[in-house]
Formats: sequence, C-alpha cells, structure tokens
Amino acid sequence: MTTEAGLLLVDKPAGATSHDIVLRIRRKLGVRRIGHTGTLDPFATGLLLSLVGSFTRLSDLYHGLPKSYDATMALGRETDTDDLTGKTVSEDAGWRELDAAAIRASFAAREGVGRQVPSAYSARRASGERAYALARRGERPELEAREVTIHEIAVTDIDLPRVRFRASVSTGTYVRALARDLGRDLGPGAHLTALRRTAIGPFGVGEAISPGAAAEAVVAASPAWRPGAAALPWVRRRELNDGERDEIRYGRSIERGDVLPPTERARGSGGSPGEPVALCAPDGLVAIAEERDGRLHPKKVFVA
Repeated sequence: MTTEAGLLLVDKPAGATSHDIVLRIRRKLGVRRIGHTGTLDPFATGLLLSLVGSFTRLSDLYHGLPKSYDATMALGRETDTDDLTGKTVSEDAGWRELDAAAIRASFAAREGVGRQVPSAYSARRASGERAYALARRGERPELEAREVTIHEIAVTDIDLPRVRFRASVSTGTYVRALARDLGRDLGPGAHLTALRRTAIGPFGVGEAISPGAAAEAVVAASPAWRPGAAALPWVRRRELNDGERDEIRYGRSIERGDVLPPTERARGSGGSPGEPVALCAPDGLVAIAEERDGRLHPKKVFVA
C-alpha cells in the first residue's frame, strides 16, 4: 500500500454535496481513486471519511460503523423531504402546548432497536429506482420500514418550536426521518433544520480538515490523514514475518498466530472470529484477512 493510500478525515461545509467534496480532494491530491463512506446531504456539515487510492476497496469495512450527530428540528411543520429544503405538507401549532418533560420522554422512548421508513427523498430504491427520483417526478415512492438502532439519543436544548439533540445511530438510519417520527410522536409533526455529523465509529470531526487542506494534511502527516493500518483502529491486526508476507502475497492462508486486539473499539465490534484481521508489515498494511478454521485467509491483498 503506497503513501497515496489511506483515509482522510474531512469536515464537509454546508452547501456542497458529498460528491463535490470527493472531486475537490481528487484535484488537491492528484489521485484518481477517491471515495467516501457515507453521504451527507448538502445542507448538512461534519465528518466525511474519504478513502484514497487502493483504500477505496475497503469501503465495506466502514459501512457498519455507527454515526453520531448534533441536530436541530423544528416542531409544528412537516415537509416532503423531512428537512428544511422541502415544501410544507402540514402545519400544526400544537407545539405550543408541549412541555420539556414530554419532549424528553418522547426522545428517550426512541432509543433502542426499532423500524424506520426512510425519507421519500432518499437514495433507497423503490420500483427499481432511487426514491428521490420518483419523488422529484411527483410520484410517491413506496418504501418499506427497515430495522435501525438508536444507540443513544438526548435532548440538548429546547427553545420551542426548535429542539436540539444529539444521537448515535446505526448505519442506514436517516436523522431527518428520525426528526419526522419524533414530531409525529409528539403530535404536531417536525422537520430537521440543521445536522452535523460529529463521529463515525472511532473517528471524530475534531481531527478533520477542510477539503481545501487535503494535500497539506497528507504531507504534514496530520491526524486527519490515516495511512495503512492507522485507518483501521477498530480492526484486529496481525504482524507478519517475511515468509508470511510472501504467502499472503500469493493468496495463501497462514496460521492464525498472535492476533492483536484493536487499538480502539467501535460499537458492535467485539473481536469475534468472524471479524476481519488487518495483516501488517513494517512498511504498512499488506492485506485484510478472514479468520476461518484456525487460519487467516487473505480477502483483499495490497502488495504485488
């Protein structure tokens, strides 16, 4: 894996799409292969994990990491997009009758495993198309409820009709749909007015850089730039000797040996045998392996 491969922590500004950010980083780094691990809506800000070079092959490892947000919703109005960018579909002044205790209790009740119908303007597929494409044509996409987990949720400020909250959720959870559902729980409806992603798994926005500072971050070895195994702190790892490196290079399995625990835990990662193992050498990440029958089988190899 070369110095051009790794993970870049980016703080996305409002107004840009996640794809816009990828294009900016591609220009800054001069690396063709750039990807990201989770879209943020244009109005949203915060942490975007950008995969650089051959690290784009590892997007599946990041997919299941929980995401944390700071958000604001406004009670009394629902929109067709479930956020501030949409058209009003209903209004209700009943929010004036709500008290703080009822609001906090409604939020607390949402914690745990539940089911959520994605927003109509989402990337979920319905009738073979993206839901947002159908919605933009004036059609009503039929979306099935999906299981989601609200790991933590808490109200941080109430200034009616606005309620600020923080939440840590499983992948696939739409925070704007969560705001919509909370509004319906309380009665008058609601829509999301602000969203900032503060963390993805073990990565926090406090270490992220602006898209324009990508090249400087890589050159200066900033905490925002994570090459090799440093980009996988929640993944178990195994150090290879020269002979084992050669075996892995040719796609052969090796003995399990001394698999080390992750340097940081991510929610839901317990270090079980079914989880991946990063195979490392002094010069960086060699491969991602799967543990099976007491051996490590390479699944993705990064050395020729």
